[in-house]
Amino acid sequence: MFGLLRAIRLRPLALVLLLLPCCATLGAQNAEQSNSHDTKFRIAGTIVNALNGAPIGKARVSIFDTSNRANSAWTITSENGHFEFPQLKAGKFSLQGAKRGFISAAYDQHEQYSTAIVTGAGLDTESLVLRLTPRALLAGQIFDESGDPVRHARITLYQENHAGGLNRIMPVGTALTDDRGSYEFPSLAPGNYFVSVAANPWYAVHPVSSSADGTANPPPGVAPSLDVAYPTTYYNGATEADGATAIPVRGGDRLQIDVHLSPVPALHFIFRVSDDQHGFSMPVLRKRVFDSEEHVQPEGMQMVAPGVYELKGVPAGKYIVRRREPKTSQLLQPTEMDLARNGQELDEPISEPAGTAKLSVKLPRGDPFPKQFSIALQDSRQRVVAVRPVDSAGEVRFEELPAGKYAILVSSPTKPYSVVRTSSQGVETSGHELNVTPGASLDLTVFLAGGVVTLEGFAKRGEKPMAGVMVILVPKDPELHQEMFRRDQSDLDGSFVLRGVIPGAYTIVAVEDAWGSAWLQPSVLLRYVEHGQNVTIGELTEGSMHLPDPVEVQTR
Repeated sequence: MFGLLRAIRLRPLALVLLLLPCCATLGAQNAEQSNSHDTKFRIAGTIVNALNGAPIGKARVSIFDTSNRANSAWTITSENGHFEFPQLKAGKFSLQGAKRGFISAAYDQHEQYSTAIVTGAGLDTESLVLRLTPRALLAGQIFDESGDPVRHARITLYQENHAGGLNRIMPVGTALTDDRGSYEFPSLAPGNYFVSVAANPWYAVHPVSSSADGTANPPPGVAPSLDVAYPTTYYNGATEADGATAIPVRGGDRLQIDVHLSPVPALHFIFRVSDDQHGFSMPVLRKRVFDSEEHVQPEGMQMVAPGVYELKGVPAGKYIVRRREPKTSQLLQPTEMDLARNGQELDEPISEPAGTAKLSVKLPRGDPFPKQFSIALQDSRQRVVAVRPVDSAGEVRFEELPAGKYAILVSSPTKPYSVVRTSSQGVETSGHELNVTPGASLDLTVFLAGGVVTLEGFAKRGEKPMAGVMVILVPKDPELHQEMFRRDQSDLDGSFVLRGVIPGAYTIVAVEDAWGSAWLQPSVLLRYVEHGQNVTIGELTEGSMHLPDPVEVQTR
């Protein structure tokens, strides 16, 4: 624990009142808990603007004992950004800064990792520089073809994400425009962003345009200029994600991003249901948007003849269509279709039926299942396509699975687990792959291993400890076992801790300046692994394991 409050108690009340506005301590230590001859250390430094290096005054700085976060202290920086925590014991402390208008951050933070400050003999902890990045703002207006503002348009913000060594573009926020067509995304971190707009023309009319035989006819009495829709539109006017333009955002930026919408003819599509089909659902339309899929809502559905229905108000484009088999109502595999003309049928081509899978889950040593314990399936594009909770009997069932190969992943609030092997009809297979064929009904037993090992060591270049480097525990067959990767960022003395390690064969590597890079790409990872250190975690290993040799730091 810290000795801050102990030192304060030995001073007059006037001095206590002087110190209280700039520093507070939780979990303070009584004077009798330490000897007066104990060596004390100091954490001190300056908070600066990450863009220009200017000191940040009146910012809040906190330290937390990494072995007991309840043991913490905070202070407010002086006008020149200086902070100081005196009278500290040897140990590890997380250093964090916060200031209104800036993104809160820990010392040398990358993703969710940071470098802990290590107090002790021979370590410089009194000239630290903690950098905070100003928040950015992205705002704009949405206009229609006449230059009028569009109200209630749905704006989606996407960000280029390099976390975990993968380069992906994922949605990070949504907003609706107000009566002036305005929207705003405040408090953004630096990065590359994309903006899309979905809206409906206020004047649009979508009458039925198909006849009883399902052929398309012009809607009587309605001008074609009214039977229109706005396609999803990205910044720069593109209507498909592949053509969208990135918006670079730097710390402190105030960007005005306006988007103009243009109407296109709204198409009408038909689908059929069998006469003996009681109750049915309309086809599901989805679009690929960067590295995810998004639902597309038609403007309506109407029966045009017995067994013939029409979907209305959909812009032309490439869609993923899911239907049910007319006779069995079984959900079919998704079909990618280029929907481009009125009267186009969604029933063609008929795709293969989806499959089902029942999994019986076995925990190691017969451990009880924790609450909120779930199984997820990840497809070949690294997307989680289904998540189901495990019931009290240890079983989980997945319905309507498209044919393909999936990785079986485990979500647990207590500790990490991984599937080490599966069994079906008495045949055991190592790994966590689930192969679903069209219309298959699978019954598998999956055996899990728990992450109960903590791996500790040091990252060095020669004899010099290296702080802030990425330490990666790479499993054997990394492309098949991405859930077994573990990472950390080395602390001020070069030390690192990898928690929740699952039994298996690994290579551990340490790479300088690898944050934000595509380190997970097979060709890049192979180069690091070739110079790494092999580690094997036995199935019966528990507790902490210390590497006997330091991990040599490689350059990016």
